[in-house]
Amino acid sequence: MTTSFTSLGISDHIVSQLEKLGITEPTNIQIQAIPELLAGRDVVGQSQTGTGKTAAFALPILEKIDFQKPCVQALILAPTRELAMQVSEAMKTFVTSEVRRSPILTVYGGQSIDQQIRRLDSGVPIVVGTPGRVIDLIDRGKLKLDQVDWFVLDEADEMLSMGFIDDVELVMKKLPSTKQTALFSATMAPQIRSLINKFLNDPTIVTVQQPKAAPNKIVQQVYFVPRGWNKAQMLQPIMELEQPESAIIFVRTRKAAAELTSQLQGAGHSADEYHGDLSQTQRERLLHRFRQSKVRWIVATDIAARGLDVDHLTHVINYDLPDSVENYIHRIGRTGRAGKEGTAISLIHPMDRRKLQGIERRTNQALVVCQIPSRAQIEAKHLQKVQSEIVEALTGERVASFLPIVAQLSEGYDVHTVAAAALQLVYDRSRPAYLDMEEPAPQERGDRYERGDRGDRGGYERRGGGRRGGHSDRPSGESAGKPVLRQGDVSRRDRTEDRSEGGDRDYQEARGAGRRRR
Repeated sequence: MTTSFTSLGISDHIVSQLEKLGITEPTNIQIQAIPELLAGRDVVGQSQTGTGKTAAFALPILEKIDFQKPCVQALILAPTRELAMQVSEAMKTFVTSEVRRSPILTVYGGQSIDQQIRRLDSGVPIVVGTPGRVIDLIDRGKLKLDQVDWFVLDEADEMLSMGFIDDVELVMKKLPSTKQTALFSATMAPQIRSLINKFLNDPTIVTVQQPKAAPNKIVQQVYFVPRGWNKAQMLQPIMELEQPESAIIFVRTRKAAAELTSQLQGAGHSADEYHGDLSQTQRERLLHRFRQSKVRWIVATDIAARGLDVDHLTHVINYDLPDSVENYIHRIGRTGRAGKEGTAISLIHPMDRRKLQGIERRTNQALVVCQIPSRAQIEAKHLQKVQSEIVEALTGERVASFLPIVAQLSEGYDVHTVAAAALQLVYDRSRPAYLDMEEPAPQERGDRYERGDRGDRGGYERRGGGRRGGHSDRPSGESAGKPVLRQGDVSRRDRTEDRSEGGDRDYQEARGAGRRRR
């Protein structure tokens, strides 16, 4: 028997609004959490991104909120601006037309605090915000918590990793003891369990096991960086071969994002950078252009690993591996959504093999080891694309208008030669600039990343061969054997682990320059 939102206790007018959005059946976490929250119990939800947890806490809040009461009744904390905005926008879609004015205010750094204060002064029942700006508004006496009935802590594990857990505790100490709390986290570190024991009242534990990184829908590929090679040079042939319709390329630092974006743009690719140094307006404008396919590739720090939803994303590229397997899962989870297939590609130094073992265990999926594409492979892929475009044009209506030209040319040339000349023009005008670059030196043999470090598990899966186990060195006579990039010194950024950037600049703005900001 299928569970409905009505059977969970959601009112008809909200169910009707959900149906307009195409939401007819609750997810697992919603089935477990909504009745508990409507019954007035505290809830701890352990679930990954994409399980529907926003609706799990938002729908009960919208059911119980008094929209006519001009005070803050619900406070929702999120670790980054992007997540706060995502939660806020999702909740706004659940609000019915009966509510004339939006009951939700989103507060975060990078936005005028005066506008936020004016909205608070006019009365708003629900506030969604980041820790730094929420504390700033509390300290100014503008965000009053004495009548808060609901408190939600979203992505508690991310709060911990970004160094916000002390601020979260500071906020929770200021809330009324009578408030109802919902806490959601993908993992349960000791600090988070301590927070639960200290502030929640006999909570109901809800656990949802999501399929690990959707293994059937996300193809995970690995390219090992040969000794003495540069990642930026290595990335170009991979992207030329893959030709992602839309991709996020994850790097470790803001500087790396700016440098790689410049290199990709210089090679003629539609790419832009996304990180915490951009203003909120710049980031929102970029995301709008990305969703409209006006920008194909985004080079981003981990600020985009959570809270950035793009349904059409085809590829996630781990230019730099994240520090944890959980962050890897969140990164690649940006693709393979809405029933679509996705591809996750990681550029790996041989020293990072142990990280790959953890990723394989966590995703329960073999990583496919790929060879760096050759010029011949890239050219063949481009020819195939041109051929597909010609076939598509043959069925179009405009082709008839060009037939007189073909008839005229065929008087002096063979019709096949005319067609071949037309194909040459199309090919030359769209030929990747990368193929005209200087022929690179052949890859050094002797890199032993393919052998000996996999223990009883047997090793990675090689692309195309389907064989598990240790891998021999590439045969010297391989037809596509020449790699397509030049050797060079590995950059300092490729050899060292710079401190990664995590999000919300308002943290430092509110708490002072001496506090940790990632």
